[in-house]
Amino acid sequence: EAALAALREVGLPVTSAVMTTMAAFLPLMLLPGIVGKFMFVIPFVVTVGLAVSLVEAFWILPSHVMSLRGNSAGTPRRPATPRNSARARWTHRIRIRYTKMLCYVMRRPVRFLSAGALAFLLALALVVSGQIRMEFFLADPVRLFYVNLDMPADAPIEETLRQGQLLEREVLARLDPEEIRAVTVNAGIKFTDTEALYGDQYAQVQVSLQPAGPGMRDVYQVVADMEAPVLATPVDGEVSFTVITGGPPTAKPISAKVRSDDFQELRAATDALKELVRSIPGTRNVTDNEVPGRAELVLEVDHKAVRRAGLTPGEVARLMRLHLDGEVVAFFRDRGEKVELRARGLRPDRKDIRSVLNDPIALPSGGVTTFGALTRERFSRGRGAIQHYNYRRALTVEADLDPKENDTLAANEALLEGWETLKLQFPNTDIDLSGELDDIQESLDAMLGLFVFGLGLIYLIIATQFRSYFQPFLILATVPMAFTGVVFGLWITGNPLSLYTLYGVIALTGIAVNSAIVLIDAANARIKAGMRPLHATVYAARRRVIPILMTTTTTIAGLFSLAVGLGGKSLV
Repeated sequence: EAALAALREVGLPVTSAVMTTMAAFLPLMLLPGIVGKFMFVIPFVVTVGLAVSLVEAFWILPSHVMSLRGNSAGTPRRPATPRNSARARWTHRIRIRYTKMLCYVMRRPVRFLSAGALAFLLALALVVSGQIRMEFFLADPVRLFYVNLDMPADAPIEETLRQGQLLEREVLARLDPEEIRAVTVNAGIKFTDTEALYGDQYAQVQVSLQPAGPGMRDVYQVVADMEAPVLATPVDGEVSFTVITGGPPTAKPISAKVRSDDFQELRAATDALKELVRSIPGTRNVTDNEVPGRAELVLEVDHKAVRRAGLTPGEVARLMRLHLDGEVVAFFRDRGEKVELRARGLRPDRKDIRSVLNDPIALPSGGVTTFGALTRERFSRGRGAIQHYNYRRALTVEADLDPKENDTLAANEALLEGWETLKLQFPNTDIDLSGELDDIQESLDAMLGLFVFGLGLIYLIIATQFRSYFQPFLILATVPMAFTGVVFGLWITGNPLSLYTLYGVIALTGIAVNSAIVLIDAANARIKAGMRPLHATVYAARRRVIPILMTTTTTIAGLFSLAVGLGGKSLV
């Protein structure tokens, strides 16, 4: 009978409390982008777990209570009283003291409401003033980093490997023996955050460190200590570092696309922007994505010499094509597949492309000349790729950011301010900030909408239970106080406000209202029984304080080890 009476008393508020938590988590399944896909599993698993917990609470738990609280004959044990139970005396003492404090607060509503509002405003001030750092896509570094070498495009792979080994020796000299797990060097391939690049000009030293232990340096410190000497290594290419992080794949914290129709101006603007980025505190590994091309032999037709030889520029170009690439003169089919027949001049073993200038050319007059007599030669370097963004040529400047020195929003704002001065030198060039900043804006816009959507669902659930338009607002008033606690917690611990923190705040919305739902439901029941609202409120608070403390304490206990990092610290 006691179990059934308990179900009748708290069944509806418990259902509403669980449904409000589900209502806060469910909208997070709609978060767009790669982050939404990466974190989809959290609200899904939590929602399923909460649904199963209702089954356990309403059908399995009552039977367990009956079996534990009764003797073998089915006669209930003598109920505990404050005189014969230390636990009952302790809970009774808590109820009495809590009731006295509650009455003290209720007699001074203006003072304590003002204190709560002041705490909330102070929390907002901490966020707005920058006391709480904003690092939205915060991720823990894996104990792995790369040292990249970009050689000139025409460098042979043997030379690339040799110079990569120079970097490897310098890296090993800067590592403590107990830190090293493995160090290898590869040539012909370079791994980036998003893709693998192939080419004879690429070399990469892959450094794997031992798991973190007491007194060991973190990855960022290891890179910072070796960065200057490694960059000073006498190699012919550009050296950079890549620190591998966990979490979903994201772009660099600073990623600016420089766009122009004039490639010379584009290159100059990119170099100027890279210098600007280097001047921003906390920036590391400032690079651009221009792919260097190979050396090219450019031949310009000598029109006077061509006319004297009795040829035309088109004929000279066709002869050059026949000597180098050949020309399709016919085709046939082999088992249904088309096969081209190409005519090409006899190709000697060319170790120097300039040898083509000595190839003989038969003239219409019967004489013989060479390509070198009909053309003017010069060497230039081509472009490995011509990239475009929104129909204009573009180069992307990217940089890593040390979260201890700067945050993404502040660094990008400094970049925009500096570009306002630089753009006067490059009138036909503009920049487009993307990368992590775009992902931040997309996630913020989506999370704001999902937060409002979740609050709407919570309001509907509470209003349906209490059949009131006003009481749900009393319950939702706990949300700002929960946010205040989050901000003060971040401020005390020195952790930044990240996307995962906002994710947790939205989920906390559903948890924070649970205690208020149970409390107000008990007060409504006493009012229906004839109590005055003031007495009903105090009575309900006194009756529910122990269950509320128990649920809050168990939640804190479950999260405490994660919060203090007993099993290992993580920023995610």
